[in-house]
Amino acid sequence: MKPIQSVLITGANAGLGREAARQLALRNGIEKIYLACRNPDKARAAKSALEAETGRRVFDTILMDVSDPNSVRQAVSRLSAPVDAVILNAGGTGGRTPNSLTASGVTNIFASNLLGHVVLVDELLERQLITSTVLYAGSEAARGIPKMGVAKPDMRSSSTDEYVAIADGSKFGPNADPLDVYGTIKLTGAMWMGSMARQHTHIRFVTMSPGGTTGTNGMDDLPFLKKVFFKYVGGTLMPIFGMMHDVQTGAKRYVDGLLNEKFESGHFYASREGSPTGPVIDQVEIDSAFANPDFQDNANLAVHRFVA
Repeated sequence: MKPIQSVLITGANAGLGREAARQLALRNGIEKIYLACRNPDKARAAKSALEAETGRRVFDTILMDVSDPNSVRQAVSRLSAPVDAVILNAGGTGGRTPNSLTASGVTNIFASNLLGHVVLVDELLERQLITSTVLYAGSEAARGIPKMGVAKPDMRSSSTDEYVAIADGSKFGPNADPLDVYGTIKLTGAMWMGSMARQHTHIRFVTMSPGGTTGTNGMDDLPFLKKVFFKYVGGTLMPIFGMMHDVQTGAKRYVDGLLNEKFESGHFYASREGSPTGPVIDQVEIDSAFANPDFQDNANLAVHRFVA
């Protein structure tokens, strides 16, 4: 694997993205970290704080809204040199209207968690601006977490049309619970990554779940009661029962997935069955469908129907 010296991180001004940037800056050999953020003020504040915390001036900011493909393309066009790796971290529950459609024809929650990242990777590959590794933020929700009330995604056929229905929301309807939709999107993302790994063998594609993590902004746009439970009540009680860990632990999974060659291209790594925390394993040990090339290619074809 080519040594990684430069990394671009989406959603890098807070939570897991910011912490991953901090941890990477403290690693020998990392010489440039691009903080891709949609808010310029928050991006500048994160850059300044990270420089103070790490004592290193290796950070640069890039304005990018991953829910808007045009914003992603413009951001890539401003890159003056290739990056070795990207961490596709940005996401969440889709804002206040997660099931509304974007101009691309996908739901807001799909756009922010996956479509923008697909566009980003395509642009980097086409312009030969990525040299080593793509890491996508997976989730145990892609295989279900019964202990947390997160059911396994209900996939009937894993056909291209079914993945399209996830993207445009027709599989769920306009009033779907974003937490139910989220797992199917992360499943689609893991499958897309597997397909890309087989198509672009010179680049390493790793899906790594940060696990159940406290202190993130992903739940901010949920309905009030759910936000209170998952962000505040759950964030206090779940770590006691081993169902969540801190942001440092979650971000370290990203860093390990990026820098440790034992994590293989095309594979999806997350916690062991039944838990969103603890050691990570290849999820094919839980569900062989994650290694199905037809399902992977169907997901890839589906998401690219919306890339215009």
